[in-house]
Amino acid sequence: MKTTAKAKLIVLISSIILLQSCTKAAEGNNAAPPAPALPVFTVTSAPATIYQEFPTALEGKNNVEIRSQVDGYLDKIYVEEGAYVRAGQPLFKIDSRAYGEQMNMANANLQVANANIQKAKVEVDRLQPLVAAKVVSDVQLRTAKANYAAAVAAGSQAKASVGGARINVGFTTVTAPVSGYIGRIPHKKGSLISRTDADPLTMLSDISEIYAYFSLSELDFIGFQKKYAGATLSEKLKNMPMVDLVIADNSTYPEKGKMSIVDGQFDKTTGAISVRAVFPNPNGTLRTGNTGRVRMPQLFANTLVIPQEATFEIQDKIYVYVVGKDKKVTGKPITISGKTDSYYFISEGLVAGDQIVFTGIGALKDGVTIHPKAISSDSLLKAKPL
Repeated sequence: MKTTAKAKLIVLISSIILLQSCTKAAEGNNAAPPAPALPVFTVTSAPATIYQEFPTALEGKNNVEIRSQVDGYLDKIYVEEGAYVRAGQPLFKIDSRAYGEQMNMANANLQVANANIQKAKVEVDRLQPLVAAKVVSDVQLRTAKANYAAAVAAGSQAKASVGGARINVGFTTVTAPVSGYIGRIPHKKGSLISRTDADPLTMLSDISEIYAYFSLSELDFIGFQKKYAGATLSEKLKNMPMVDLVIADNSTYPEKGKMSIVDGQFDKTTGAISVRAVFPNPNGTLRTGNTGRVRMPQLFANTLVIPQEATFEIQDKIYVYVVGKDKKVTGKPITISGKTDSYYFISEGLVAGDQIVFTGIGALKDGVTIHPKAISSDSLLKAKPL
């Protein structure tokens, strides 16, 4: 009996101990987890520049179609395709023999007309004293004077014909109206050239300056007008910083460009307005027909900068978690005024000195307490420059 009582007592004590252990374990499992340690940084302001890029088509300062002003066979080609020529330099020669003969004929007609003038003048001079002495009637004198006037008019006409023939002879040598580079030459020596030909003899491009044409949407244009000081559009263009040109191989053209003109109206079909930037082209690197991207800077003198990885998005709105004095986080919407590859520029929603969570925001929600681990904004900017 004593042995049985002792065994029961041992079992009871063991059960009590086991129950206490389970209770403590349950109490341990229900305890609140420790606050997560998350990196937090203080929002600061800094000067920054972002860029907008617009696809562009390049054109030379002057792109001139070279056409013949007379008909005839192409006798000589003085230049090669792609050659640089100066204004006034001969380019092509049209067979001039027919036009030379026309000029000879016009000169001969002018000589005849001058002889007729002299003849008519002699008749007037002969009749004037006879009319004065009343030997002949003045009708003869008036007739002689009319003949003289007709002869003078015919002389002027013959002189104009000579001038026209001389011009046509001059047109048989086609010269460069401006300095530039020769384009493709579709006609070969011996081809019959006409003033009405669909194709020009060649294209001549003056590329001392290059015009980069691109389009701005209505919103971009309104933003452009708000960004830069000036009462008129011309003044705003003068106050705009220089722009860059990114060429086809993604390298940046070394010369800076200046915005020059804006088209008079928006295109009804595209809702965009055409603008251009002018780039110096001293070495002839750029040619008409090249493509690229105009890179337009947007300057922020003093703006709030935060890394994009510190944000999250809900229903097309961007939020950050702001850390309060009680170390609890609160989601707050922000307004973006610009961005780079790594940073957002904030116009509304934050002020300098706010503390926001940098990483680890995926598991957070409003009211969660964290253990903030401060990181330097300077170290962020050093690791990922603006």
